[in-house]
Amino acid sequence: MKHISLLIFCLVLLSSCSNKLADFMVDQPAVKVPATSTFSAKTLDADQVLWEIDGNIYTDTEIEHQFLKSGKHEVKLTVNKGGKSKSVTKEVIFAAPDKCLSMIETEYGNIMIELYDDTPKHRDNFVKLADESFYDGTLFHRVIKGFMVQGGDPKSKAVTGNARLGSGGPGYQIDAEFNEKYAHVAGAIAAARTGDNVNPEKKSSGSQFYIVHGKKVTESMLERQENSAGITYTEETKAEYLEKGGAPFLDGGYTVFGRVVEGMDIVDKIANTQTNNSDRPNKDVTMKVVVIK
Repeated sequence: MKHISLLIFCLVLLSSCSNKLADFMVDQPAVKVPATSTFSAKTLDADQVLWEIDGNIYTDTEIEHQFLKSGKHEVKLTVNKGGKSKSVTKEVIFAAPDKCLSMIETEYGNIMIELYDDTPKHRDNFVKLADESFYDGTLFHRVIKGFMVQGGDPKSKAVTGNARLGSGGPGYQIDAEFNEKYAHVAGAIAAARTGDNVNPEKKSSGSQFYIVHGKKVTESMLERQENSAGITYTEETKAEYLEKGGAPFLDGGYTVFGRVVEGMDIVDKIANTQTNNSDRPNKDVTMKVVVIK
């Protein structure tokens, strides 16, 4: 009778171990996207570990994955050990962000940007184009260190050689949305446009944008710009300029519609690339834009 009881106990133990072969722990510190979670397989001596998350495959025992879309996400773990294979699937759930965010992905790293709600025409247009994959494969085709990095020309997708870029777009312009709250402080996102001689209303390009890299700014520079452009900087904007630098001479002439919230070090790397006489990087810097929602 004791032998039978011992046998039953061993079978239960084996069954329990088998069920836990593919179990894993989840560290989900954030409830809103963008969010990075850590997943740890409980079976540390497996022959093979395979994770499947949002179409991505990972093979390490402990992994991190960044979620950019709200809602439910399935995380599947498959563990192979001693000729046996077990799988388990769990769900993680995230809410949408409070602000309109997008991720610009480059080979140098990712740039997280916020699009302002009070420049709705530019915000909605950028989101629309990103959702349509319009920007994917385009280049940062104009790069000037200490000034800005510019991209979004659809002609740059299939460009060859050292062809000049900067004239392409979706076939329309966007009405200017000037707002004195937003200035060309380093990290600002603004819309490119054609010159005043052909564009007196200062309408924005339908797709081309730039990220301000910027130089050191002094109080006298800000005073001169206020006088020449007829604008008044807030104390907060002045403090930002003095701390971060920027390009105040553009204020009042180009629509600022967002800012970098993470990844200015990536902007620095792009700004420091070697360029030709047309300010185009010698090595193409491509982008992919993902809307976080």
